[in-house]
Amino acid sequence: ALVTTSLPAQPTAHRVASTGGISPHETTSAVIGDRRTGNRVTITYGRPYRNDPKTGEPRKIWGTLVPWDKPYRLGADEATVLITQQPLVFSEGTVPAGAYTLYVVPSDTAPAKLAFSTNLGKWGVPVDDKHDLLRVALKKTAIEKMVEQLTLAAENNAASGGGLLKISWENTEFSVPFTAAK
Repeated sequence: ALVTTSLPAQPTAHRVASTGGISPHETTSAVIGDRRTGNRVTITYGRPYRNDPKTGEPRKIWGTLVPWDKPYRLGADEATVLITQQPLVFSEGTVPAGAYTLYVVPSDTAPAKLAFSTNLGKWGVPVDDKHDLLRVALKKTAIEKMVEQLTLAAENNAASGGGLLKISWENTEFSVPFTAAK
């Protein structure tokens, strides 16, 4: 028997998570701009927890587990991948439409950097910085509510006509605005 269903309109942002595992994997997606003609930005990554998977004890993330001023894989297991349907324009330059590996160089004393690498299909470590297309400065913000699991997001910012990439974990959020080029 054939069964048909009617699905509601696609939201502008959604998350699909895998189940189980030490660091579950997730795909998050948002449409930047108009929901019909805008730019869909999708991020797939492993989501490690703040608590140590062996002991259950809370870990210090920024500056300890994730060392300052060194490239960090930005996730767990396979390298984190960002896919954009249209070019992303940052103050430092443009990332063409396509797929990229993301990693971060966090810093406590200088602007942290989000890197877009053209080296795809790799494990997250070691980080390959020889194929960087662009590094963009991140704004660092302290947040009050503890984020127990690494969270990445692309958010639509209708007021600016662009979007915001966000990295949240522990008590820190890094973010960078962008616009989508046609």
